Amino acid sequence: MTSDAALAAALAEGAGQILLGLRSGVDEVSGAAGDRLSNEYLLAELATRRPDDAVLSEEAKDDASRLDAERVWIIDPLDGTREFAERTDGAWRTDFAVHVALWQRGAGLVAGAVALPARGQVFITEPPAVLPDPRGGEVLRLAVSRSRPPELVQRIGEVLPVELVGMGSAGVKAMAVVTGEVDAYVHGGGQYEWDSAAPVAVAAAAGLHTSRLDGSPLVYNNSSPWLPDLVVCRKTDAPRLLAVLAQIEGGR
Repeated sequence: MTSDAALAAALAEGAGQILLGLRSGVDEVSGAAGDRLSNEYLLAELATRRPDDAVLSEEAKDDASRLDAERVWIIDPLDGTREFAERTDGAWRTDFAVHVALWQRGAGLVAGAVALPARGQVFITEPPAVLPDPRGGEVLRLAVSRSRPPELVQRIGEVLPVELVGMGSAGVKAMAVVTGEVDAYVHGGGQYEWDSAAPVAVAAAAGLHTSRLDGSPLVYNNSSPWLPDLVVCRKTDAPRLLAVLAQIEGGR
C-alpha cells in the first residue's frame, strides 16, 4: 500500500493539476470553482484510498465524528484562493498552495505535503526536505502578506532588524522558510488547522522549529479547528524570536 506521505504528495499534486487546468487558456478564473473542484477531488480520492479515515477540510462541513477517529486527514484544497485567481503584470500569480496532512491519535501530525502547483513544487514529509545552509547575518527575513503586513510583524521590526518579504498563501510562506528564501514565518492574525497542518508537518520533518507564538505546541484535531497563530523558523533562530514575541505580548 502507498505510504501516507506518498499519498499526501500524490493528492496535493493531483489537486494542483486540477487548479492549473482551470487557469489554462482563460483570462479569468473563479477562486470558488478552484476551492470546490479541488475539494471534490481530494475527498473522492481519500474515500477510495483511505476509506476508514476521517477528513477535516476547509471546504466541507465539519463532521464531529472525527474527534473519535484514530486518523484524520486535514486538508486545504486551495490555500490562497485570492492569489490563485489574480494576475500580476498580466501573468497568473504563483503563490497559492494545496495542503494535505494526516493527524494520528497519540502521535499528532505524521505525514503531509504542500504543493505549489504553479511553481511545479511538492514538499513532503518523507523524505523530508533538506534545509540549505544558514544565511547568517543579523537581519531576519520574515515572510508576510504581500498586500497587508500584520501589525505583529511590524512590531517585531521595532525590536529586531528585519526584512519583510511579501508573498501569498500560508503554505507558500512556510515553504519559503524550508527553501531558505526567508528565515521565519510568524503569524498572529488568525488561522484554522487546515491553514497550517500540512506546512507544519513538512517544516517539522525538515528540522525546523514550529510552535504557537508563546512557544507551546501546535495541537490538531480539536473540537474547534481555530488555531490562530504559529511560528516557523530555524531552531537556531527560535530562542531570540520567541523572546521578542514574549516581550511584545507582555507589553500589550
